[in-house]
Amino acid sequence: MRWYDKLFRPKRFTLTNGKIVSQKFTRAPLILLLLFVVLIISVVVTDFSLPTLFTNFTQFWIVFADLFPPKWSYFPSVWQPLIDTIKMSFFGSFFGALCALPLAILSANNVTNSRVVNLVARFVLTIMRTLPTLVAALIATYIFGLGTFAGTVAIFIFSMSFVGKQLFEYIETVNMGAYEALIATGANAPRSFVTTIFPQILPTYLSTSLFAFEGNVRYAAILGYVGAGGIGMILNQKIGWREFQSVGMILVALFVAVVLIETLSQQLRKYLS
Repeated sequence: MRWYDKLFRPKRFTLTNGKIVSQKFTRAPLILLLLFVVLIISVVVTDFSLPTLFTNFTQFWIVFADLFPPKWSYFPSVWQPLIDTIKMSFFGSFFGALCALPLAILSANNVTNSRVVNLVARFVLTIMRTLPTLVAALIATYIFGLGTFAGTVAIFIFSMSFVGKQLFEYIETVNMGAYEALIATGANAPRSFVTTIFPQILPTYLSTSLFAFEGNVRYAAILGYVGAGGIGMILNQKIGWREFQSVGMILVALFVAVVLIETLSQQLRKYLS
């Protein structure tokens, strides 16, 4: 950035003690210019067209109007796939959060004093985190077949990577005094961790797991598009058949379920905090 400082020379100020200090010119114009260049490149690469966006956006309101009134008589057909979606989200989130704990411990360099183990554990979390849930569900359907089990596996992978990443970063910020004191007295590392560090991270661990669960209920709704079961399968089917009133019923049921789960999750997280 020396060229920038030469182009826009810093301001100099003389203090009361005679010392001269300088203030560099703000980097804001340079940052804005770079953002503008990236924006232009993105528009060119994606063939983005603002007129087309505004012209075709009216179709959204036409489809949206077709959703109402919802076809209430279709609700009995929605109930079971909705329950499957919630069960899929719960089991995937529960076991994912459970398996995330040992991975987080292995990733935290203040608890696991092995650089190789830290790097391997973090690499595993990174690989799982970069794999989109929809792609994971698609792969799972080829391995385990169509159905909710494939969706559960995809949610499990996402939950383990998400909770593990959040948790190991929090473990690295905890107070290590009591842990080191127990180690110094001759206690083994696992017992010291359970006694001193685990109580510190437990509220954050449970809160993060609940947050992952409430998000997974929404994600699970689209996993049916790749045959991973749940409410997404009938949603994809009804959209393909242009039965928009049935789609409206599915969306209403999903909305109510998500609101109830998020409300319960927020109350539990508030209690834990």
